[in-house]
Amino acid sequence: MNTDTIRRAFRHFGLFTTLMFAALTLVACASAPLPPTESLNGARDAIASAEQAEARQYAGAELEEANRHLAAAVKAVEEERMTEADRLAKQARVAAELAVARTEAAKAAAINLEMGRGAEALDEEMQRQGDQQ
Repeated sequence: MNTDTIRRAFRHFGLFTTLMFAALTLVACASAPLPPTESLNGARDAIASAEQAEARQYAGAELEEANRHLAAAVKAVEEERMTEADRLAKQARVAAELAVARTEAAKAAAINLEMGRGAEALDEEMQRQGDQQ
């Protein structure tokens, strides 16, 4: 083998390697980003928790907002807008968590009101007992 043949072989090998690297880079850049599965699952779980907590009764607007955001996130995934889908899924989770918090606050307020009524009734009963003696 002479030196010219070896040099030509190395030049072709270098050109081939450069072209392969460029092709792989283009393929890597062209692939679509992955769907925000974790954010979507978090939103679905939060909505399920809100529904179990009876948020539809106490915080229906927040629960509906969470469902709207989740539906928009799913649509964004279908349209391969993954960054927007992630943002919408996170908004859905936050809205569902707000629905749970408002539901718990409403339930606590109702319990507090009922306990106040019970305490008033007990006071009246105690006064009646004292008046009878």
